[in-house]
Amino acid sequence: MITTIDDIKELIASDESRTLELKKTTGELKDGMHSACAFLNTEGGWLFFGVTPKSLKIIGQEVTDKTQQEIAQALAGLEPAVDVKVEYVDVPEYPGNKIIAMHFDGWVWGERPHTYHGCPYYKVESTTKVMPQDMYDERIRAHQPQIYSWEGQTANSITLADLNEKHIRGCIRLGVEGGRIPASAISAPIEDTLAKWKLLKNGVPTNGAAMLFSDNIDDFPQFRLRMARFLGTDKNEFIDNQRVEGGFFELLDAGMAFFFKHLNLGGKITNHSLQREEHLEVPYKALREALINSLCHRQWEKYNLTNSIAIYDDRIEIANPGIFPPQITPESIKKPHESYPYNLKIAEALYKSTYLESWGSGAKRIMDACREQGVEEPVWRWDGGFVIVTFKRPTYRLVTHEQEAAKEDIGGDVTISTPQAPLKYPSSTPQVELLIQKMSDSYMTLKEIAELCGIRDLKYFRESYIAPALEIGVIERLYPNQPKHPKQQYRLTGITNKQ
Repeated sequence: MITTIDDIKELIASDESRTLELKKTTGELKDGMHSACAFLNTEGGWLFFGVTPKSLKIIGQEVTDKTQQEIAQALAGLEPAVDVKVEYVDVPEYPGNKIIAMHFDGWVWGERPHTYHGCPYYKVESTTKVMPQDMYDERIRAHQPQIYSWEGQTANSITLADLNEKHIRGCIRLGVEGGRIPASAISAPIEDTLAKWKLLKNGVPTNGAAMLFSDNIDDFPQFRLRMARFLGTDKNEFIDNQRVEGGFFELLDAGMAFFFKHLNLGGKITNHSLQREEHLEVPYKALREALINSLCHRQWEKYNLTNSIAIYDDRIEIANPGIFPPQITPESIKKPHESYPYNLKIAEALYKSTYLESWGSGAKRIMDACREQGVEEPVWRWDGGFVIVTFKRPTYRLVTHEQEAAKEDIGGDVTISTPQAPLKYPSSTPQVELLIQKMSDSYMTLKEIAELCGIRDLKYFRESYIAPALEIGVIERLYPNQPKHPKQQYRLTGITNKQ
């Protein structure tokens, strides 16, 4: 709350910013309300009338009954309605003039985004801009997830007969054994349990039910998992490249199998049992928890993007299309926090069936498993489209240490290597590798693929990316006998799954 002109001088000392907007008079009332809406959708801020921007000269203006009515009418254009205290502060240098001051609180995750006369605005530094549609949709979804979420929408192509009863029964059994589901669920019709988990809408499976249990995934191109074992520490060459499709359990099983295939298995004799305990170089529990979280919390509505597992010589990366909730950052995720699941019903079903433990504990469980095995904790990051968790491979550090020790012993360069499988595409280029990572089994136009790869020059893209990929059989045309067909499209071939 402002009480004196000195308070205003202190607030405007550093000119306009993300949280401060200055207008000379209420002749700019409409633009001021755009800024007010932007404050409400960002971090909040102050709106002043009677201060000249840039020069920061405080001149105030005459305030009449009509002025106050115009301000009240302008504020009424904000939706949802806000209760704003409008302050009028005398300007000593200009007797009779007043500064008009209004403070607006910032947006909180889960609140409905604000609009002014139907249009949403937000702040980018000191600039007021129209909010992008995807940002607005994301906030509407957060405000009323039960209505707008992808997981809660009816899966029109799926029936109860398409759901895998074995998987559903298995989840119910685990839930009963874990004390999270009443024992009566064992003998109850499975549709009763699905309804309680909010995975049915008017008796029809939702997208969430399809993701968890459906055997029919023809209309869900996003139900895929890319997996690659790269040679070295970048994506220039790979040893194994696979793509699997299916629901949650198929993808989870395939991902864990890939870890066991390509990570080192070690063991030790325990003192208490004198038996050998085997473990992966990175704890199985940590990898499994990270993969479950990746599948549970991804943005499944982004049908053209895919979850992935990338194993390098020095690290493991598990990525999913998604975002961090505003309350959580890549740094704070390691600290105790509440849970803000992106897919609430999917998370609830996995919790009931014990695949997820208490909400918000996933990162802690991952770190605890790493500490128990003496492995470095992973790090989380967001690259603008994907949430990525990275585990460092302890065996890489061990090999590097052995190499340095060997150099000191014999005074020369020594190469320590592990026999690797031959590369699938010895003639492949980094451009083709990028196609393999970005494309899917679904047909796409040349322009769509180029946009996915971040290339604007379509002629260059066709010659440097598409042509070599066609030559080695990594991709195929929709119209193979008509290369210049006006509706030509491309997709990855099954060759990427061969061993």
